Amino acid sequence: MEIKDKVVVITGGANGIGAALSRRLAREGAKGIVVADIDETSANVVAHEIRGAAFKCDVSREDDVKRLVRFAEEKYGPLDLFCSNAGVIAIGGVECPNDQWQRIWEINVMAHVYVGRAIIPGMIQRGGGALMITASAAGLLSQIGSAPYSVTKHAAVGLAENIAITYGDQGIKVFALCPQAVRTAMAGPDGGVAAVDGLMEPEELAESVIEGLHKENFLILPHPEVITYLQRKTSDYDRWLQGMRRLQARFLAGGPLKK
Repeated sequence: MEIKDKVVVITGGANGIGAALSRRLAREGAKGIVVADIDETSANVVAHEIRGAAFKCDVSREDDVKRLVRFAEEKYGPLDLFCSNAGVIAIGGVECPNDQWQRIWEINVMAHVYVGRAIIPGMIQRGGGALMITASAAGLLSQIGSAPYSVTKHAAVGLAENIAITYGDQGIKVFALCPQAVRTAMAGPDGGVAAVDGLMEPEELAESVIEGLHKENFLILPHPEVITYLQRKTSDYDRWLQGMRRLQARFLAGGPLKK
């Protein structure tokens, strides 16, 4: 998929991965980019920099997502690529309070559902379009220290798979972006246990996205090690679980994470 002359929306576009994607897609020659974020001030800064448009959007509200799509298409024309990128994390296991589970579910999963509802019918009518869901390597493997994040990112990958299966023959391209640790506010200063293979800069990730879009791979894996881990997981689940418990123990003990 080429980005030149395309109309793009990026949620969570004001900071971190979303801001890097906004800048990189602009350099690819997109016709118009809408930087959507609940942080309206920062969204305006990024949009001004790339000569795009900012839109305040709470992705956990379906009406906001609908208004975002209308705004983008009224301003720039039919939508070609929607980067459903906004996400949050909650630390803890099943003991996390219900309100934290509900919030992360609404943002990390239901927001993608709302996007699909808002864009897929129109894209099919026009002959096609693309959706990229920012999931995580946690959605293919797991996230030590955060059950809500792991569960919702698995759900996001599952949703992306289902949309690809259901609508792929109707011209809908789907991408699941699944990085490990990226240097963002969410990841923290050292990336935690997810940084076992290093802490990637958002700009590096954006380059991987461009490559993935060009190749039209469903899985976009900025950290190539992830596919090896996934293969190990599926080839021997019990062995993989044991390895993850060892990794967790090293992380909690403060020891080196790499072998």
